[in-house]
Amino acid sequence: MKREAARQDKGAVRAKRGLLARLSGRRAEVAAALLLMAKGYRILGFRLASHLGEIDLLALKRGVLVVVEVKQRATIETAMEAVSHVQRERLRRAGAKIAASRPALKHASIRLDLIALAPGRWPRHIPDAWGGG
Repeated sequence: MKREAARQDKGAVRAKRGLLARLSGRRAEVAAALLLMAKGYRILGFRLASHLGEIDLLALKRGVLVVVEVKQRATIETAMEAVSHVQRERLRRAGAKIAASRPALKHASIRLDLIALAPGRWPRHIPDAWGGG
């Protein structure tokens, strides 16, 4: 019985930690959207899911469709390093698929940006964070 109770306690702790992480991530995405809007971007969507993966933010500015990855970590540097090459390629493909499916976006160029957040620091927006390819 003690083992079962301990297992349930660990499960509850894990569930609470997951909930807190999701809430923190959503707050980071809202902060990122506000930053982009202040810079003149139009937000087209939040947390867009597809079979290719989830796009945190989709924005548009001057004919550029911007797929935005939002990362919150202990430091800005670790946030910048947190997106793998495989993830970047998935995000690019997801952005291209969305652009192709929306007539108003068919001719938009696509860019992958990063917004990195860390405690006690201003969010950092890095346009074309990984050099377009």
